[in-house]
Amino acid sequence: MLNTIYQLVAPRRIDLAVQDMPVAPDALVVRPTHLSICHADQRYYQGMRDAKVLAEKLPMAMIHEAHGQVVFDGSGTYKAGDRVVMVPNLPVEERPFQAENYIRSSRFRSSTADGFMQELVVTSADRAVALPDGIDLDVAAFTELVSVSTHTINRFDAIAHAGRDSIGVWGDGNVGFITALLLRTRFPETKIYVFGKNSEKLADFTFVTATYLITEIPDDLLVDHAFECVGGAGSGDAIEQIIAHIHPEGTVALMGVSENNVPINTRMVLEKGLRLYGSSRSGVADFRSTLDLYAQHPEVPAQLARIVGGVFDIRDTSDIATAFADDRSRRFGKTVLHWLV
Repeated sequence: MLNTIYQLVAPRRIDLAVQDMPVAPDALVVRPTHLSICHADQRYYQGMRDAKVLAEKLPMAMIHEAHGQVVFDGSGTYKAGDRVVMVPNLPVEERPFQAENYIRSSRFRSSTADGFMQELVVTSADRAVALPDGIDLDVAAFTELVSVSTHTINRFDAIAHAGRDSIGVWGDGNVGFITALLLRTRFPETKIYVFGKNSEKLADFTFVTATYLITEIPDDLLVDHAFECVGGAGSGDAIEQIIAHIHPEGTVALMGVSENNVPINTRMVLEKGLRLYGSSRSGVADFRSTLDLYAQHPEVPAQLARIVGGVFDIRDTSDIATAFADDRSRRFGKTVLHWLV
């Protein structure tokens, strides 16, 4: 099957490559229709990764958040025209005590495999989840990002102690918004506090118990558990604040990605008996849980619609450049691409 792939070949340069792709008898072929830009995509596109890393990974099709319509399914799971969310994680083995997204041999689209910036995507039925009817298609474009928060909260629910009177979320960006919203839905009796740097962003968190600027946190405010959703250079300061404002034996979820090492006050981690755990990416079970949540709680995708930022029709590489430029200048919200190539 001839397929057109939109590959990043150098920073801010995307070329078209036509490849003859094999299609196994039981393969699933999907035409992407809605894509969403992630911070990782921006780092590749802007050339903000290490030169050695770029040399190893490029040329590569970007984007790991997407859904589309089935063109062909040799397995018989889906029929032509069905809308499915595509799972970017591509495991090649199973391990009894490791989730698919932590197995080191797993490949991941837009990192170690071509992403969804293609005319057609050849995958398998187990790497796709049916999209419920009536879901906002722009919101569905970033289901992958929401599934990462779902995964982290599922792990929290399994390992954190049962004292859950209050949970703090550090970070007022997209990940903080999504995580706080899912926590509010999963634990309706728990007080959810959000801590951030921007009062305008915090004003959007209307569904939580309270919000605080990180420079104005009351000294006596303590939470039972915390989620760090900051990432980058701010991770260290966020973790330091969490350690100061968490009760002993609390659990801290680390979700923010940082390129550099982050200092952690291990003395206070030990004194308070804290549990810190990291979460990254997600698996097909997390996608199913996320879409089930959308169907059972329609208020969740309705709230998520508030973080849909720029929406762009993409017909050629110049449209892609425009969308990435706008996304880079956007302080909050998800950029969605209507993939019309």
